[in-house]
Amino acid sequence: MLQLRDLPTPEVLGKFAERYPDADVTAIASFLYLLRVATDLSLALDTCLSKHDLLQGRWWVLILLMREESTISTPSILADKLGVTRATMTGLLDGLEQNGLVTRVFAKEDRRSVKIQLTTAGQAKLDVVMPDYYRRLRQCMEALDEEKRVQLQQLLGLINKGIPALI
Repeated sequence: MLQLRDLPTPEVLGKFAERYPDADVTAIASFLYLLRVATDLSLALDTCLSKHDLLQGRWWVLILLMREESTISTPSILADKLGVTRATMTGLLDGLEQNGLVTRVFAKEDRRSVKIQLTTAGQAKLDVVMPDYYRRLRQCMEALDEEKRVQLQQLLGLINKGIPALI
């Protein structure tokens, strides 16, 4: 992941705006700061999860399985929900299975058909990770009261609607 550690000053952005008339200085500054914060949040989450011998990909797979009433899903559904390729999902599942956190369940009638199940050890891992994660998340967000959190979600929703303009 590329990280822009040195955000441009308003003066630098002003120079760009002089050269490129479509440059909106406050839009650029806000966009770059949002990218920076999102990157920092992702890195901080990885640091938190690494204390539990996890990274985001594997952690999200465990959470997706826990969300299922039966704690079972297919690799393709998990890949779709996580937004990764089937090959990436296979790698995530291989690592989780090696650690005993998930198991592959093959259909008796068709060994090509496989489902993934969260194991007791996988649930136990989440039962240790999640309280730590929720405590840290609460501390991270404590500067925002409930009203500001709702406003933040609304603002992020508006930005999300504008993403197609970048594509």
